[in-house]
Amino acid sequence: MKPLTRAEEEIMQILWDIERGFVKDILTPMPEQKPAYNTVSTIVRILERKGFVSHKSYGKSHEYFPIVSKDEYRTFIIKRMLEGYFESSFAKLSQFFKNDESLNIKQYQ
Repeated sequence: MKPLTRAEEEIMQILWDIERGFVKDILTPMPEQKPAYNTVSTIVRILERKGFVSHKSYGKSHEYFPIVSKDEYRTFIIKRMLEGYFESSFAKLSQFFKNDESLNIKQYQ
């Protein structure tokens, strides 16, 4: 598995929420200044090539659905962060949060 770009992750977040949908269904919940339909369609096809998404065809239309769960991706990203920034140590990650005053844990509860 490889990390997603910001645009790919935004689309995956939507697909995880809606579970399946056509490109128009992915565009609907996006905030204003939405990307073009063709841009979203291209990103979804990239996600399919990367193994995150599959589709069911209805003639020329495709209904997309995630084949990598949000939990699977979350686990991958957290492990990658731990390995890359905290020497695979959860204790070092905890210490980081404890020491960084700009990260107030109470505001995230």
